[in-house]
Amino acid sequence: MLVLLEHIFLGIVQGLTEFLPISSTGHLVLFRKLFGMQEVGLLFDTMLHFGTLIAVVIVFWPQIRYIVLNPLSKLTKLLVVGTIPTAAIGLLFEDYFEEISRSGITIGWEFLATGAILWAVESMRRGQRKFDDISYADALIIGTLQGAAILPAISRSGLTIAGALMRGIDRADAARFSFLISLPAILGACVLQTAKLAAAPLHTALLIPMLVGTICAGLAGYVAIRWMLKIISTGSMKGFAVYVWVLGALILAMQYLGW
Repeated sequence: MLVLLEHIFLGIVQGLTEFLPISSTGHLVLFRKLFGMQEVGLLFDTMLHFGTLIAVVIVFWPQIRYIVLNPLSKLTKLLVVGTIPTAAIGLLFEDYFEEISRSGITIGWEFLATGAILWAVESMRRGQRKFDDISYADALIIGTLQGAAILPAISRSGLTIAGALMRGIDRADAARFSFLISLPAILGACVLQTAKLAAAPLHTALLIPMLVGTICAGLAGYVAIRWMLKIISTGSMKGFAVYVWVLGALILAMQYLGW
């Protein structure tokens, strides 16, 4: 039962924090260390990503259907252009940043940096450019920022939304593009991780907890996307900035005290 509860908990954490600007990887690293959880393994990590992928597909199905039916459309090309720097950074620095993620030694500072980015971008003048105005240069910059979010406690959604806002894109459309550009990134991570699974041991006793955790990740991800779209349209991300600042400060204090 404890194992099942752990997988449910990690699934909910993954789903919520993947799309809220507070870093999913940073939270997973933190909770695993804080509660003494064992590493969940590559298979469950892949399944969690698959759960969040399904959440994006459900919310943005009209746009995804359009991409499939119109593979040469501008939107398709924008996602391809944005994915190139993300993939390049991920492939070139994967091993290095995986080691940083496992150690968790930098996550306090990274949470503080995420908060600073969110607060700064919310203090800027709001842009008026609409979704159809997004350029290939915009996509390249946002995709590069998405790649930079390979650091464990730098929020992918926070950094890409911030990048879009800094380019003068309307808030709601900035969030939409941030979530759409996450699709190839999450799908690519699933494919790469699946390729590595051939050499990984399969623990059949954990399949049901993993499946339940994946479902929880998908459901939580769906809620988080809907919530984030509402917040970015009508509210402010400064509350998330304060949250990650407090979290980062607590982590640094705990590390200073020997945690």
